[in-house]
Amino acid sequence: MSFIRNILNSRFDKGGNFFLRVEKIVGFKPKKKGLYVKAFTHRSMNLKDKNGNAINYERLEFVGDAMLSSVIAFYLFEEVPHGDEGYLTKMRSKVVSREHLNELGKELKLIDLVETNIPKQNFGNNIHGNLFEALVGAIYLDKGYKYCEKFIYKRVINPHVDIEKLEGKVISYKSLLIEWCQKEKNSFDYNVYEDTGNDDLKHFSVKLSINDKVVAKARATSKKKAEEKASKRAFFAFQKQITRFI
Repeated sequence: MSFIRNILNSRFDKGGNFFLRVEKIVGFKPKKKGLYVKAFTHRSMNLKDKNGNAINYERLEFVGDAMLSSVIAFYLFEEVPHGDEGYLTKMRSKVVSREHLNELGKELKLIDLVETNIPKQNFGNNIHGNLFEALVGAIYLDKGYKYCEKFIYKRVINPHVDIEKLEGKVISYKSLLIEWCQKEKNSFDYNVYEDTGNDDLKHFSVKLSINDKVVAKARATSKKKAEEKASKRAFFAFQKQITRFI
């Protein structure tokens, strides 16, 4: 317990008072403060409790992901009585997409609270969404379902969930393009190759072909990003046909 107490005290000592900032974000006074310490501790700190268990946000992230899915699922079930299982699943995916969670984490400036041995500018975009999920997990374990549900409504559903807009939102151009190609029986191929060029960071280029014709090219720092970028360009090239499919 003294080890955890030392970590808690260190958060008070840092500028801005960690727990006051957390309280402002969640809208209540945290009871189990150790949970919020974990929610904003990166694995690079290499901290362990007396039993040798890691002290970082990753397990809380797992819980937060489940809670977000649960609350959003029930909201959509009640709000869209005509939606079948496939529709509700797709809509929930749009609300809890990695892109959207990253935006929520940035909006709350959660990265300012994280303890890490890695320079924060070196983190990828997903750190923001990971911290948001971990925070939701901490709220659930600290205060229970109702408080967690209230937080999700306040920070996610009320300001950001618009059913009509969500129906037209694309969360993965690659997935959408592949679905469309399969439905229309079009062949497709992502030809990805390493392309370092003159950049300090390794890049990948991709040529996207549909029915053996190159329809889009893109370049990015990962294969996944390059494929998504090319898919987005192809989407706008075939927007009329694909929109009818959506």
